[in-house]
Amino acid sequence: MHISDASTIRLIPLEQIKVLNPRVRNKQVFAKLVENIATIGLKRPITVTCVNDAAGSEHFEVVCGQGRLEAFQALGEESIPCIVVSASEADRFLISLVENLARRKHSNRDLLMSIQILSERGYSVKDIASKTSLDHTYVSCILLLLRQGEERLISAVEKGWLPIKIAAEIARSDDGEIQRAMIEAYETGVLKGEQLIKVRRLIDRRSALGKRYGQHGHTDRPTTPQKLLSTYQAEVRRQKVMIKKADINEQRLLIIVTAVRKLLADDYFTALLRNQDIQDMPRPLADRIHGEAC
Repeated sequence: MHISDASTIRLIPLEQIKVLNPRVRNKQVFAKLVENIATIGLKRPITVTCVNDAAGSEHFEVVCGQGRLEAFQALGEESIPCIVVSASEADRFLISLVENLARRKHSNRDLLMSIQILSERGYSVKDIASKTSLDHTYVSCILLLLRQGEERLISAVEKGWLPIKIAAEIARSDDGEIQRAMIEAYETGVLKGEQLIKVRRLIDRRSALGKRYGQHGHTDRPTTPQKLLSTYQAEVRRQKVMIKKADINEQRLLIIVTAVRKLLADDYFTALLRNQDIQDMPRPLADRIHGEAC
């Protein structure tokens, strides 16, 4: 990445400046930025580069400082101090991308999507691996998973319990090949014990629910008596768990009511409540304590 030395600061009209890689920002953080600039002014000029379009007219693209630019627009300003540098389109994009990632908390998924963006911008796997300091094979496998929409496999890789090569193999294979790959992974020791079970469950969910979260897979399969029975049994189990949780909560509530009732019968405790100006409690709890609710 190469950027020429900056020129002197110039005052450039806002209408001539465009944002190369815009990002959505937190409204509260942005409001605070606008307030600070309105109160104490702009501490640091934004960085832009000059670009000539096909018609030969000059405009500028933001390299660093989208938030400050938008704050000036919100304040009704017509121009903003800028440091003008010379950089190629690829370098401008990379600088903007780095700034976006550095200025906010981001997950591994943000990094993965940035890898995909670099690929879409024409960078080869080798170039991306060099710029991100990631392994060449890892970048190649991640791009395969991203292109095929393998959200479930990517999530498992992010969590660290599914090797990236196994995920890529699953994405490339049909059901029969997946079974053979699982056997080979077990025999070679790549997957062991509980990890093998987790991968098996992941493959089953991917087959039944689709590659993406919230996706409904295989909706064209006919309803069978076995599926109806399985659905019924699952609903029965769910209701049993719900009833058990309700019983536990009822028992806990009875313990609380009994304890508070005994405390309220203690003169020292009630005197303490009065001294602390605590004279009320939630109505449902009061009804329980005084026996008005069953």
